[in-house]
Amino acid sequence: MSGFSDALEVSASGLRAQSARLRLVSENIANSDTPGYRRKIAPFEMQSTEGMSTVSMGKVTADKSQLDRIHDPSHPLADASGYFEGSNVNLIVEIADAREAQRTYEANLKMFDQARQMSSRLYELLRR
Repeated sequence: MSGFSDALEVSASGLRAQSARLRLVSENIANSDTPGYRRKIAPFEMQSTEGMSTVSMGKVTADKSQLDRIHDPSHPLADASGYFEGSNVNLIVEIADAREAQRTYEANLKMFDQARQMSSRLYELLRR
């Protein structure tokens, strides 16, 4: 029976990782117009124990790419030349990341449901 619980744990770890990824993407999109905001990124990390690999989110860091310089002399944060630093969030990249995370979340959910159904059917067979 440990095969079923392993399958459930693997898919659950994927669900947690993609949920955290969607949360980061949401924060990035929400702050895309915030001056000085740096996009948050986090890698996935694999953990292997007893022949089973699970995934989790790594440490969240700020994207080191250059911030956009925006010319708006009337902005309160503008310097003497009329520029201020915007964010480095690219909405197209964030939307693509959100779609990928959503599809991966759905695939993990389907795997979780399949393992649960197989386990339930096995229990039914063993009761007979």
